[in-house]
Amino acid sequence: MPGPPVYHLEGVRKDWTASGSRFALEIPRLVIARGEKIALVGESGSGKSTLLDLLALVLRPSAAVRFDFAPTDGEAVPAAETWSAGKTDALGQLRARHIGYVLQTGGLLPYLSVRDNIALSRRVLGLGDDGTVATLAERLGLTRHLAKRPAALSVGERQRVAIARALAHRPTIAVADEPTASVDPMNAARILDLFLETVEQFGATAILATHDASVVDRLKLRRLEHRLEPIEGGVRSSFWG
Repeated sequence: MPGPPVYHLEGVRKDWTASGSRFALEIPRLVIARGEKIALVGESGSGKSTLLDLLALVLRPSAAVRFDFAPTDGEAVPAAETWSAGKTDALGQLRARHIGYVLQTGGLLPYLSVRDNIALSRRVLGLGDDGTVATLAERLGLTRHLAKRPAALSVGERQRVAIARALAHRPTIAVADEPTASVDPMNAARILDLFLETVEQFGATAILATHDASVVDRLKLRRLEHRLEPIEGGVRSSFWG
């Protein structure tokens, strides 16, 4: 059963211009409850990664009527006002503690072992070894690879390491940007299943970007509404839910 809101956005917008073309991402209203599994579905260029970066507190919105982030039962943090006040360190601390991000390309450090890559998020936070790394490695089928470096792994194995690293510090929110885009369909389905099962086991909220609409029904995700429309000199993309 989903809990209280972890995100509450109203009137949030991100604008930019590239090569003379305008792009505007708009979120009229979006409420995500703790423990929900959310899907952003859309073609390339629809703004899925931009919305994920906004939710992960990586990207500052161009405008926001409301952008509340409540990773715990305490008072919600008004992220838009925090950005405006220049308190980026505070947002960075929230991001490091409460958000786990699985990148499309994995983003593993090539000079670290699998074990050290997974443990990286915990080390950044000064967290000791409580057995979580070993538990994740076993759950994701990585135990026999812990001493290897990423170059010795398959693409699917590297993505499983990336998932383990994103979850090792037990974040409140797990964000995944097309995490299986470079994996064959059979492995992709298995990796997504493992990702969502592990997120649920840890009691986290999952926000997944994908171009594959069939994933939503198969995994029983809540799909955000989306519209793409032309504007003068560019395009506007809207997500809401």
